[in-house]
Amino acid sequence: MVRRRSRSRDWGPPAPPVWPGGGGGRRRSGGAGCSELARLPLNMAAAEAAAPPAGGGGCSPAGGSGSVPVLFCFSVFARPSSVPHGSGYELLIQKFLSLYGDQIDVHRKFVVQLFAEEWSQYIDLPKGFLVSERCKVRLVPLQVQMTTLGNLTPSSTVFFCCDMQERFRPAIKYFGDIISVGQRLLQGARLLGIPVIVTEQYPKGLGSTVQEIDLTGAKLVLPKTKFSMVLPEVEAALAEIPGVRSVVLFGVETHVCIQQTALELIGRGLEVHIVADATSSRSMMDRMFALERLARTGIIVTTSEAILLQLVADKEHPKFKEIQNLIKASAPESGLLSKV
Repeated sequence: MVRRRSRSRDWGPPAPPVWPGGGGGRRRSGGAGCSELARLPLNMAAAEAAAPPAGGGGCSPAGGSGSVPVLFCFSVFARPSSVPHGSGYELLIQKFLSLYGDQIDVHRKFVVQLFAEEWSQYIDLPKGFLVSERCKVRLVPLQVQMTTLGNLTPSSTVFFCCDMQERFRPAIKYFGDIISVGQRLLQGARLLGIPVIVTEQYPKGLGSTVQEIDLTGAKLVLPKTKFSMVLPEVEAALAEIPGVRSVVLFGVETHVCIQQTALELIGRGLEVHIVADATSSRSMMDRMFALERLARTGIIVTTSEAILLQLVADKEHPKFKEIQNLIKASAPESGLLSKV
């Protein structure tokens, strides 16, 4: 027989996403009560010290003080612990990280659920929940795969220019063509107020960005030795740009730095657009198979003209005429065309 409680409760809507630091982080939509764990502070002691006072929103009337025993479940594991009386959603997330941090992919989204005895099953954590009595909670990864639509708006887009350096000039196929298209993209970014992040691979040995590429107004120009552009400084720069959803990526080499950058970015939940006519390698075979692989992972392989016109979207856009002037001369139709 299922044991039921006679007292009914209004659970209310599930807890909303937690984004510590208020509006300073990037917000993205997700399931009810979901969090991107990479955004949460990792200092458990500080979080416990900041636990909210008890009072409302819990599964029973708040009262008392001290620690409350909680069973934290994740995957096939269940570990008993305790949290301060009156702890809320964010503190429960912190506790999950402290107990299971080595097993949790912090770049995924999760939902916290509470075991409700009256239903004899887990339910999404109620909005405003505060721990006031012994309970059992679990962390569940969200499995829903969203179709990538590829919509671009200037306010949610950033351009990544990868390693367009002087020493690559004689080695990269059709390098002159991708310089020309890359410069067109950067001019468009300046017209539309889109932030630009630029990296240079080991500039001491490979030289700086080629002179034809005008980096005026770039948000960040950064030397690197890692192949991917996703460095701590780049992540910090992205965090300073509110609402970033899409990255337009171009440069060299397609199968190395471009590929590794794109995969890291989609792993962090960003939509990636690779500009095929502004991206190349020393080997066209490497370039071709890299673009095919990236397209299969949901990364959008597109062209410079498609990018710029999608960003203005309307003939009545105040910058349309200037963008139109940029693309009046078609991008070079080089050997890149048949090797996408």
